[in-house]
Amino acid sequence: MLNELESGIKELVEGFIADGKQCPSTFDIDSRRAGYLSSTVLSGRSPEMFEEFIDELNGTVLKIYKPNSTTDLPITIYFHGGCFISGGFETHEQQLRQIASLSNTIVICIQYRLAPEDCYPAAHDDVYDAVLAIKEFGSNYGGDTNMIAFVGDSAGGQLALTTSLRLKQNKNWLPQMQILICPMLDPFGKSMSYVENSTDYIITANMLLSGFSLYTANIEKSSIDQNSQLNPLVCADFKGLPLTYIITAEFDPLRDEGEQCYKQLLDAGVEAYCERYLGVIHGFHQLSGVSASARRCLRNISEQIKQTTRSASNCVP
Repeated sequence: MLNELESGIKELVEGFIADGKQCPSTFDIDSRRAGYLSSTVLSGRSPEMFEEFIDELNGTVLKIYKPNSTTDLPITIYFHGGCFISGGFETHEQQLRQIASLSNTIVICIQYRLAPEDCYPAAHDDVYDAVLAIKEFGSNYGGDTNMIAFVGDSAGGQLALTTSLRLKQNKNWLPQMQILICPMLDPFGKSMSYVENSTDYIITANMLLSGFSLYTANIEKSSIDQNSQLNPLVCADFKGLPLTYIITAEFDPLRDEGEQCYKQLLDAGVEAYCERYLGVIHGFHQLSGVSASARRCLRNISEQIKQTTRSASNCVP
């Protein structure tokens, strides 16, 4: 299967296998976080922003990326990944700047609390509270709060989806669209892609599941199984959700659950689209320095945001 990998990705995977396929789930938390941060050397270049700064709303820290001085730009709210235990502004800066520049939107990334220091529902509550605050105060950053898109990767994809579900349940507003990149939706890893891609492709099944276990260490397994925020494919009602784009990766343990979500969205009457990127692994969109697919993925994400917010803007009376 290695011959089916994209060239830059293949070199990384071959190195991982040659080094003994050591799963990060065996490392302590500080080492896992440092390892994620060190991987940013593979992210490639990022464009200069007109302005970027850190702010705090509703007790949650945000970083705002403004591509230019234009006012009333659409807002993209970004939910970063990291298995609920790592990640943040520094691990995602290249992608955040690229999306801001290419989509011509103000990108706002949420720094939510991480496990094991803070368990469920800390991350879910942080992003929900932050989203409500961005809706209320986003105009202070020069953004148009009537034109909001969600983007989330991995654990952040789950947080983006469940935030939309919570907004719907509470009869709040909804974003114009949501983009879920390799979303982490099955807390038990039951799909076939978890078996096929479990050990060889750097982001292992145990790595993903261990992060989820640390985040949910404070609740019983039976509670996870019946929780729409933690197990949305089983428990959530997708009817009424906004336009959704799902991105999956061929050699990702999470591939099948993302594609299952796509099918369930269609069954619920949601306008949804799904694209599987071949020859790549989980988190490939963060590897623009070595992956042509990563660069194409960021361009496509940005174009979808631009098209959707432009169409929504044209519909505003």
